[in-house]
Amino acid sequence: MAYWYEVTLSMDELEDGTCTWLVTAPDFPEVTTYGDTQEEACRNGLKAIEEAIAARMADGEDVPPPLTETNGKGRYVGLSALIFLKACLYMLCREQGITRAELARRLGRHRNSVDRLFILDHKSQLDQLEEAFAAIGHPLSFDIGYPAAA
Repeated sequence: MAYWYEVTLSMDELEDGTCTWLVTAPDFPEVTTYGDTQEEACRNGLKAIEEAIAARMADGEDVPPPLTETNGKGRYVGLSALIFLKACLYMLCREQGITRAELARRLGRHRNSVDRLFILDHKSQLDQLEEAFAAIGHPLSFDIGYPAAA
């Protein structure tokens, strides 16, 4: 399953006659970036959204839920599964009032190892995230059909 955020691109003509693409994100008013091409603008938009998610998590603010489907109109950038899981874990803990210290206690781990689960650019292992989700009462499940035969 993919997780998407919408981005808005608008062409901005510079004084020298060249164009650049301005990127904003409706769910993240703090996101403004650009790119020389639409593809570069979308890549930069995704990076800016990831930075906005990290900043919101660091500041104890809500992270808007991503879309699981797009309507086929507009532009969308997809979150990696790892970043989605970290943001989801953060929001579930926030919703339930579970602090990182409490999560560390439930997992029997040091606080530093739990803090890394919430650092977006840290390459946390899937088994660590599985344990954390289970510890807050949300075991991970996947919506991928397993083929009967190859």
